[in-house]
Amino acid sequence: MRSLYFPFAMIVVAFSAGQASAKIPLLNATCPGKLEVHADAGGPIYVNGKQAKLKVFNQNYYEARQGRVTISVMINPDGSPDVSYTASGGANGVCTLK
Repeated sequence: MRSLYFPFAMIVVAFSAGQASAKIPLLNATCPGKLEVHADAGGPIYVNGKQAKLKVFNQNYYEARQGRVTISVMINPDGSPDVSYTASGGANGVCTLK
């Protein structure tokens, strides 16, 4: 029985390792509503100077939540980031990279 579970376990470990190696690029952005976003290479992401809770979807898409604001970071094929936000009350928009 043990040998039947081994290949499955290796797939899970390989998938987890890929997620752990995902890296956030260095970025600074300004979003509408006086939101300042900063990330060092590899993270974390800060919103108005406070560290946001990071959720990694894959190596090209991240969301960071600080209070009622969610920052979305998408990495384009050329490596450049796109940053947008969603806030309470339906506020949302595209952020400007500095």
